[in-house]
Amino acid sequence: MSVWIDGALLHERDARVSPFDHGLLTGDGVFETLKVYAGRPFAVRRHLERLARSAAGLGLLLPDASVLRGALDEVVAANGFGDARLRITVTGGPSPLGSERGPGPATVIMAGAPLGPPPGPTDVATVPWPRNERGALAGLKTISYGENVVALNYARERGATEAVFANLAGNLCEGTGTNVFLCIGGRLVTPPLSAGCLAGVTRDLILEITDAAEDDLPLAALADADEAFLTSTTREVQPVRAVDGHVLPAAPGTRTKEAADAFAALVDREIDP
Repeated sequence: MSVWIDGALLHERDARVSPFDHGLLTGDGVFETLKVYAGRPFAVRRHLERLARSAAGLGLLLPDASVLRGALDEVVAANGFGDARLRITVTGGPSPLGSERGPGPATVIMAGAPLGPPPGPTDVATVPWPRNERGALAGLKTISYGENVVALNYARERGATEAVFANLAGNLCEGTGTNVFLCIGGRLVTPPLSAGCLAGVTRDLILEITDAAEDDLPLAALADADEAFLTSTTREVQPVRAVDGHVLPAAPGTRTKEAADAFAALVDREIDP
């Protein structure tokens, strides 16, 4: 597999990152995951814009967007990707052994892997640890994923493929790598960004192409919903079958099917919406 690091396309066995890299030492970094459809990366503009927002939140300097777009194309071509996932990772670069960031440039990595079709209906588990919607990293897509690792392991031990967080106010927030939509009485809703969730690219697109609205909801509303689905770059629109073992009335339900069909139609007609 070929990867791109700091301007060079390399075989993964030749790829090197400094043991003093601040991303490795402290989790100081941001990332984006994009999906490739038939060799074409989807929604590149939106992903690069969100990467820039996350980088600005951490005070990281990014290469020009044209450089990043070129690197994405190089990785896709070098690996002959059809349907795949691509990841852009940007870290604080080589730094002292502590929280202080070094004076050098950021480390920029592009990597990818083949990807199969989106998964079917799934179970989720709510976790006992809240998201901090007032934290310094709220709304930023950083590589500080230790909390997500613990939460996802908790969910998998309970037969689920995703963990769902409340926030400090006790309201529904997000999954470890997903946004959550609920259908209640025919109304499609998702938590607002003020709840502490990430502004997912697929989430934003679903809000634009359906009549879904943003609203604060208690965590318990998820298990009481008529139907629910997760959104993410790789899951696309994934129906939720059960919440903490409680089976929802439909998976997928009518509103979930509508959202999934609308998203698939968008992908077919526009590669960079």
